[in-house]
Amino acid sequence: MKPTINQAKRKRAFTIIELLTVMSIIVILIGLLVPALNKVKRYAMDVKERAQLHAMDAAIELFSTENGGYPTSNALDSDGAEYCGAMKLCEALMGQDLLGFHSNSIFRRNGLDVNGNQLYLTTTGAVLNSELRAARKGPYLQAENANAWRMKDIYGTNVGSFLGTSFVLCDVYAQQTQSGEKTGMPILYYKADTANTMHDPNLAMTVDNNGGNIYNYYDNQRLVDLGRPWMGANSPSSAHGMADPRRFYRNTRSDKISTTSRPFRPDEFILISAGWDSEYGTADDICNYEWKYSERL
Repeated sequence: MKPTINQAKRKRAFTIIELLTVMSIIVILIGLLVPALNKVKRYAMDVKERAQLHAMDAAIELFSTENGGYPTSNALDSDGAEYCGAMKLCEALMGQDLLGFHSNSIFRRNGLDVNGNQLYLTTTGAVLNSELRAARKGPYLQAENANAWRMKDIYGTNVGSFLGTSFVLCDVYAQQTQSGEKTGMPILYYKADTANTMHDPNLAMTVDNNGGNIYNYYDNQRLVDLGRPWMGANSPSSAHGMADPRRFYRNTRSDKISTTSRPFRPDEFILISAGWDSEYGTADDICNYEWKYSERL
């Protein structure tokens, strides 16, 4: 018979059943913890996005004070070239070269003024001379915090009829895109036409005529039609929910006025971020007004 002291010193190993039980408990705990962490992360990102839109609100107001009005958001420039609201927003707040808005700009895609003079730097490494520097206003946002990206960095070669070198301001929900860059989606910008009173998706609108609506869906429609860049241009699921103008008008309609259909901020402008899912026209979109999503068109 072995001494009792030797039996006490013998180490007892875990059985397979015990190990599997512990591992199962760990897996269950992780399964419970991950969704909670994702919710915390999403909440933090939403707070950050609202702060970004608040900063843009203030920057646009400063632009208006210094330049006599809000920047235009038309889908086309004065030459008829594709230069949408999101791109005009970036030029207004940052300039086409991110060094400030030029006071002679008429928001032409090519960066020329009415006399054909180049207003923005186009050469890498170039510096502003004293004349250009004196004509600049802003930037109204700091370049480090503006989250400005070129269209080709977001959409790769699938930029449609836009210039791949045009800048847009992106939201904070970065995803790996087809171009290989990790970017957010462009912030959509729509300027109110205070001469109009309607808010109706059934009006006959075009890219250069809002048909009597205060806001024109087509200001950013061509950009929305590019789809979600990380899915590929030919993916059927890459389309945005806001590809249908009825969703834009239903979800920008103010419920404070019941006698007629009126949008939020009818005298100013609206900003729309695609939100956590990076899809325009879904319930998680973040805007500079109270986005009340409706699935019904």
